[in-house]
Amino acid sequence: MSAFVIDAFEFCRNNGYREGVTPVAEMTRLAADCADQTGEIRWSIQGGTTPQGYPSLTLSVAGTVQLVCQRCLQPFGYEIDSSTVLVLGRDDEEADEIEELLADERIDVIVGSNCCDIRDLLEDEALLALPQSPKHEVCPDTSLLDSVKSEKVSPFAGLKNLKSE
Repeated sequence: MSAFVIDAFEFCRNNGYREGVTPVAEMTRLAADCADQTGEIRWSIQGGTTPQGYPSLTLSVAGTVQLVCQRCLQPFGYEIDSSTVLVLGRDDEEADEIEELLADERIDVIVGSNCCDIRDLLEDEALLALPQSPKHEVCPDTSLLDSVKSEKVSPFAGLKNLKSE
């Protein structure tokens, strides 16, 4: 069994804790969304229970990844820093019941497993922390964007020629 595969329910019952650093290159889904595979993600996972007694995992991920700015198309470093609480149900029905009872949008309820690969949960959290449309605060070089703007021709520009005929 891999060091990353845990019995999620036992991990929560024992208040388990793990932390580590994983290169972005080893997180294939995350690497696919990045400009390159450099960087690494620091992570931790803490098992426990909710005040209501349900098993829960607290995941935290942090690190810098390279994304492509959607305005200037240049890569830039984006700082991921995210944490979430996952409450575990034994099956879909129990997960739905727990979600209804907790009624808290900040808490996600998932179906737990006796052989849960925490790498998948951590990569999911890193992916969810990415912006939908990554952009620099202020783009360093707007020459490409400016050239595209200046090449735009109004769709109505040809109408004035038709009017004179």
